[in-house]
Amino acid sequence: MPTHLITGAGSGIGAALADRLHERGDRLVLVARNDTRAAELLERYEGATVIVCDLAFPEVVADGVDPLPERLDSVVMSAGVVDLAPVGTLEVSSLSHQLDVNLVSPMVLARLLLPAVRAGSGLFVFVNSSAGLTANADWSAYAASKFGLRAFADALRAEEMDHGVRVTTVFPSRTATPMQEKVHEQEGRTYDASRWISPGTVADTIVHVLDLPPDATIPEVTVRPVVPRAT
Repeated sequence: MPTHLITGAGSGIGAALADRLHERGDRLVLVARNDTRAAELLERYEGATVIVCDLAFPEVVADGVDPLPERLDSVVMSAGVVDLAPVGTLEVSSLSHQLDVNLVSPMVLARLLLPAVRAGSGLFVFVNSSAGLTANADWSAYAASKFGLRAFADALRAEEMDHGVRVTTVFPSRTATPMQEKVHEQEGRTYDASRWISPGTVADTIVHVLDLPPDATIPEVTVRPVVPRAT
């Protein structure tokens, strides 16, 4: 029975993935940002192990992941935050928060979990964003964090190939999640979930990556909605 560690399982893509894996009987190790979210996850996913660790504080991640799993088949980094602003008004606190949650903490967590993933000949899946491929106006901080996450994944992939560890970056475009609803609010646009990718569709893509036989890997995969963005 495979074991998967997931960040961001409380909502959106991470929750859809946790649902898929829990339904088929896989073991789940879930990272929650606080005790309240941990209780929610334990109630939703019977038998799961939940670790309380706030990714907004990388120094806490470095000291607070306890217990560390001994063997993992996968680590899926799905947690993320976004706060749009033009560079001219971008606050340092917002910039730091997005970099910490989206980039620095995943790097720290990957380092901590690397022995367990090596032991399982497993893989890391980084849920990135189309903003990790193209940076648009008002997206500087978020895009910078996602460009950085892509670079980290590329370096990790190159380093761990000889250890049998695979690394995949998933680039979903706009997906119908609470984060996307916040983005629309900040953009001053009407949110219509039917226009965007379902979180379950992205989760199914990740499950396909997780279930690949050991003779193959998918380094990168991009998922885009069929309906074009309204102007």
